[in-house]
Amino acid sequence: MTPSKLHLDDLEVGQVFHSSDYYVSADEITEFSTKYDPQSFHMDDDLAKDSIFRGLAASGWHTVGITMNLLVKSLPLANGIIGTGVEKISWPRPTRPGDILRIKAKITEITTSPSKPDRALVRIHICTFAQDNRMRQELLGKLLILR
Repeated sequence: MTPSKLHLDDLEVGQVFHSSDYYVSADEITEFSTKYDPQSFHMDDDLAKDSIFRGLAASGWHTVGITMNLLVKSLPLANGIIGTGVEKISWPRPTRPGDILRIKAKITEITTSPSKPDRALVRIHICTFAQDNRMRQELLGKLLILR
């Protein structure tokens, strides 16, 4: 069941959103990396074994894309998710083939525009976890939300 569409007045600091699960396959990792981040440790498991990753690892940018997919599906904003920037992004451990990712997104700040009261800057803390409950990505983002 898809949650109803949310507006600015539906959001509050401390509110948390959880996503469904997303399975990451080796084929998806190599397909993304071949197109967008063509490095051997993202495209070839045998070559990746001799890298710092010791096996095939998804590009961090792939993990960002999956996170965005999960955010759109779990935070149904009426006017879409309009990003204005990312304050921090980190990848404490790589996403691997077979990982099942999910996100936890928490609203940390809402600042209404003094000149345009129909909108606000919303800061959001998004953690991407895998099936082992260990974080694969942490992102602090800024969204433009309309009333």
